[in-house]
Amino acid sequence: MKKIYPQANKVHPYPNGLMLCIRILLSFIAVISSSRITFAKEDLLRSFQNEIEPILDRYCYDCHGYGMKEGGVVFDEFDEGKDIHNHELWLKVLKNTRASVMPPDDEPKPSDLELKKIAGWVKSKAFKIDPEFPDPGHITVKRLNRIEYRNTIRDLMGIDFDAMDAFPPDDSGEGFDNIGEALSISPLLLEKYLDAAHAIVAEAVPTQPRVVAEERIVGKDFIVSRGELPEVESKRRKSIDFSFYNSQIANIDYAFRNSGSYQIFVDAEVEDESEDDLVDLSRCRLILKIDGQTLFEKEFDRSMRKLAPLLINKGIEKGGREIAIQIEPLTPDVEQIGDLRVRLEHITIKGPLESEYWVHPKEYDRFFLEDPPASKKDRRSYTKRVLREFATRAFRRPQDEATVNRLSKIADYYSTQEGRTIEFGLAQAMVAILASPRFIFREEGTERLRSSEKYPDVDDYALATRLSYFLWSSMPDEELFKLAKANRLRENLETQVTRMLKDQRSQQFVENFVGQWLHARDVADGNINGLDVFLRDHYDPEVFEARKTFSALRLVPAAQRTEEQKAAYAASRAIVAKVSKQPRPRFLRSTREAMRKETEMAFEYVLKNNRSLLELLDSDYTFLNEDLAEHYGMEGISGSRMRLVKLAEDSPRGGILTQGTILTTTSNPNRTSPVKRGLFVMENILGLPSAPPPPDIPALEEAASEEELSKLSLRETLALHREKPLCSSCHNRMDPLGLALENFNALGIWRDAEMGHAIDPSGRLMSGESFENIQDLKRILATKRKADFYYCISEKLLTYALGRGLEYYDVETLDRLVETLEETGGQPQALVLAIAQSTPFQKTRHKALN
Repeated sequence: MKKIYPQANKVHPYPNGLMLCIRILLSFIAVISSSRITFAKEDLLRSFQNEIEPILDRYCYDCHGYGMKEGGVVFDEFDEGKDIHNHELWLKVLKNTRASVMPPDDEPKPSDLELKKIAGWVKSKAFKIDPEFPDPGHITVKRLNRIEYRNTIRDLMGIDFDAMDAFPPDDSGEGFDNIGEALSISPLLLEKYLDAAHAIVAEAVPTQPRVVAEERIVGKDFIVSRGELPEVESKRRKSIDFSFYNSQIANIDYAFRNSGSYQIFVDAEVEDESEDDLVDLSRCRLILKIDGQTLFEKEFDRSMRKLAPLLINKGIEKGGREIAIQIEPLTPDVEQIGDLRVRLEHITIKGPLESEYWVHPKEYDRFFLEDPPASKKDRRSYTKRVLREFATRAFRRPQDEATVNRLSKIADYYSTQEGRTIEFGLAQAMVAILASPRFIFREEGTERLRSSEKYPDVDDYALATRLSYFLWSSMPDEELFKLAKANRLRENLETQVTRMLKDQRSQQFVENFVGQWLHARDVADGNINGLDVFLRDHYDPEVFEARKTFSALRLVPAAQRTEEQKAAYAASRAIVAKVSKQPRPRFLRSTREAMRKETEMAFEYVLKNNRSLLELLDSDYTFLNEDLAEHYGMEGISGSRMRLVKLAEDSPRGGILTQGTILTTTSNPNRTSPVKRGLFVMENILGLPSAPPPPDIPALEEAASEEELSKLSLRETLALHREKPLCSSCHNRMDPLGLALENFNALGIWRDAEMGHAIDPSGRLMSGESFENIQDLKRILATKRKADFYYCISEKLLTYALGRGLEYYDVETLDRLVETLEETGGQPQALVLAIAQSTPFQKTRHKALN
């Protein structure tokens, strides 16, 4: 008997008996699978009870066993339904025991041998890590973030494209904006990518084979031969300024390569450097000469600001010529009451205009191999060659014939339209390439799995791409492509890592990694109220009371104030006004920029010179300019250039923790935040896990009444806050770290007191080490706790390199990275190379499709 599917009116292909057998077989498979899971759980539980539980019983069960569940952690209920395969739990155990945070400092601690036994069991039994074949993990196909897109366009197309303006901000994950799972894409973003592709190609790709030759001479290339030019504020400016008030001549020697008709464009404008209320009526004349012959004259006054480029048409003979710009004052009798200038941006020389002298447009050779052939057959072959080469670079791997054919059809369609060129058609195909997901996303290929291995390698092109976006935030260069093509990148990996770190493009690695790991990006947007900070450091109860009175009475309409309120308002306003005019440190944009550079340059110095990473924690130098040194209260440094500065022996500076970047970004708008600072050190220096704050956590200001708080130091206020059961466990870890930095205010400036209370920076870490001040803490971090820092920076750098969050199976890789740092004394280049050679960076879970 056949079973009928009425909705499809089809006969079922299997008889009922066979269907019954299939159901029984599937049920049997399910039972076997369930049994295997049960047996695995029982095996792990038995192993735990025999090997690890006796150690945990001795050191941990007083808080995490026998009915005690501190922090929600319990170890003696795995046989009562608790999941012993809880990877998150065992990862916390591994981190906390390794960092000596658990058991607490006042409790007996496991021996080194016992700690090693716990770590070995967690890795081999709970995590089932095979040290010979570690799991490389799953990597989501990554979209280029805005910075990577901008840099890739620069290296591929040769133009600077403002991706920050063209696209919305990227989402971040794990502290970084290159995490694949966070880099989603929407229909709106796809449209923006298409718009960007059109704009980029229109700007970068020539669509005509020949154009009039053009050369630009910037103003600063002219040499002054008569008169004295006014001072220019920025030496980096490419223009040249002439004064309205005296005779000046600047010239340049220029070789006209051919005789013919030329066009010369003069791009000049008037700059009025006078004070706003001054009207200077002076006038002058600009004269352009070639070999002493006047070609052009133009009068200028203060009303002639930005002008269209001035055009001169002239037949000129081949050979070297002297081009001169002359300024002559026209109103010597008019009183000079301002500072008027003629600013010459550049002159542009186009020609000869005769077609026999036309040349390839600028950047023509970047996109086109040679002049297109004449025959239709040869042009088709040429089109394919051009697009194959461009698509290979844009997609970061060789392209198959089908892809090249599709692109060629686009090019042919547009190039055969009336009035269009083959270059125009190729440009439209390049638009399609830049709008393709294969450009926007980082596609990866996989090698065939070798019989001796568990996971396949990514192919050399994928490895080149991983490496270039890790160290350059951009596409591979010609040398990486060449090695990938020859399948020789792996054997030359160390050489390439060294070369890439020396390349100026590695500055992107410094800025993007440090900018997010150490929050250097955030300092530019810092919102610190300098007056509030200043008044807390120079405490005067009368001033605080006056500000409080003034703030309250401002809200009362003037007509409704009593006589007493009017008097109080006037008195408090006078005090507030006087205080507001006092000299005090300013959190200027230039200062914030210098802070960012200080942090970046410290990391770069350690990286490029392969010094110990521990110098990031404690060093006898930092990087300053005059502005930042003055902000920090340091003397003897002048000029705007950032440079390495040796610190005094007793200086509290040195190391990233005492740099303005971290001190300001971990502060509140009006005061320091020991909690934020402590949390930063925990998460970004020690790599310690921190639980999210519980809901409805009381604010620090709610620890006591306003009157009581005014009598307490911040340390005493935090001590009250820690007395609350909800707050104690985390704050016992964070607060000592944050309070050690209390001598630095919210602007990163040293102080000895706050709100009239002397600052006490001493403390004790959860791991047991005591310190008296920030100098002590830095030494402890760089010596006794250096392994914690090695684990933390390895985890941060591996996360950034892979573009994914780390999982429990990455523990083996992290251990090997830390071993590398221990063996090399903390050399950063050794760490970068070890990451590039690691299993997660070199391999993939995905099998090859071919």
